[in-house]
Amino acid sequence: DPCLNGGLWMGTACLCPPNMDGPRCEFGATTINLTAELGPFVTMMARVTNRDFSEDMGDTSSPGHRRFAEEFSRTMDGIYRNVPGYRGINVLSLSRGSVVVNYRVQLRPLPTNASLERRALELLAVTNAAPQPHNCSTSADGLCFTATSARATRAATPALNDTELCRRHAPANFSRFYFPFRTANGLLCVTNCTLNVPGAFDCHRG
Repeated sequence: DPCLNGGLWMGTACLCPPNMDGPRCEFGATTINLTAELGPFVTMMARVTNRDFSEDMGDTSSPGHRRFAEEFSRTMDGIYRNVPGYRGINVLSLSRGSVVVNYRVQLRPLPTNASLERRALELLAVTNAAPQPHNCSTSADGLCFTATSARATRAATPALNDTELCRRHAPANFSRFYFPFRTANGLLCVTNCTLNVPGAFDCHRG
């Protein structure tokens, strides 16, 4: 197994854990975006009917969980990309029932006159109105699913300060190299190797 830092060898390439990069998962990510941790977001649940749950999918570090989460995330990105304020999704957990997906839809801060609860209902409706494969067998290329719930959560004040948040989310072997960088749109964790941030090393052409 040539993979480092918790990477999993998939036969032809390494599947890296979150915030790790490189052919062998040897590098910490250049930038870790923690904006979604600040909210607002909508927690949703969907049931995927044409995939079978396996026990390893309950473990977020397993290849089965990662493969399914990547497929589900790609599918939902295509559905939500035109939803105002959509920022991305994060699969929180998988459970039995075909496959029940608990996931978080990350949103940009809403205008003061906008209702987060209404946005949650819109996301639920958009999900269930999305086109799905005609063939819903387990061998179908796409996912067949039904969204069953949506719960709005407003931006919360983090219990940790920005530096502690970065240390928590950075890969353990590299956490001491990351520091917080606030932008107009949110919070990033960066290193001296990140381009165009204060303190970045001048690597010239190297």
